[in-house]
Amino acid sequence: MAIDLFRTRDHVPDFDDKVLEYKRLSAETRNELNVIADLPYGPSSGQRLDLFVPTSVSSAKGAGLPVHIFIHGGYWRMFSKDDFSFVARTVVSAGAIAVVLDYDLMPSVRLAEVVRQVRGARTWVSENIHLYGGDASRLTISGHSAGAHLATFLLTKGEEMPPRGALLLGGVYNIKPLRQSFLQPLIQLTDNEVCQFSPINKHFQPRVNTVIMYGERETAPFHAQAAGLAWQIKEAGCDVSLSALANVDHMSSVLDLGFPDREAGARLYSLIERH
Repeated sequence: MAIDLFRTRDHVPDFDDKVLEYKRLSAETRNELNVIADLPYGPSSGQRLDLFVPTSVSSAKGAGLPVHIFIHGGYWRMFSKDDFSFVARTVVSAGAIAVVLDYDLMPSVRLAEVVRQVRGARTWVSENIHLYGGDASRLTISGHSAGAHLATFLLTKGEEMPPRGALLLGGVYNIKPLRQSFLQPLIQLTDNEVCQFSPINKHFQPRVNTVIMYGERETAPFHAQAAGLAWQIKEAGCDVSLSALANVDHMSSVLDLGFPDREAGARLYSLIERH
């Protein structure tokens, strides 16, 4: 049987332990930080977001804080915002409001709807974040895995209100190979979806400071796809950095975003601080 390089569970021995750690650390984060949970940005049950606001401005209006949106992964079909609250630790420590998104999952909706919802969440933030002390013009974004894929659609040419900076971690930017992976029977990607929603085929906004990273221990396709997207975004006129995170895999890389003293978290902190 051929090795499936996209089936993360097969390449991360402690996969289930990492998932439990996400949940544990996220629950702690929601208890420790000032969170405004489950705000609707659209009509469906999946269109919800959590705001983590620095305590010093919890009751402020128009305080002008930077804002950071995080989009979770899970191959568009699993996990939720509640599993990734821990990313807010780094965001809030950098003095920004953290926005952690949910979206409806495949296959109950198609990829076009997931992308539409993420764009809708960005619009909600642009229109409403001032009510919580944020400045929508100081927006940065990040995403992991499928979340990194989704984040690119906030950077494409023609998008209104592009972020100032983006951190894309362990993403899949050409989804065509996924049709030959374990994932295809689960979400049934179509030819049209592959064509329309592979970021590697898109044109991007200029002047977006973009950090593209992947785990050193991730499988080869993640390395290659990160390099391909870095070239594509650089061609658009963006300041792009591409790097491998030493000694981390697909699951541990995103966990490190919640710790400003680890490489991934430090890069996230720096991105927010610069903008």
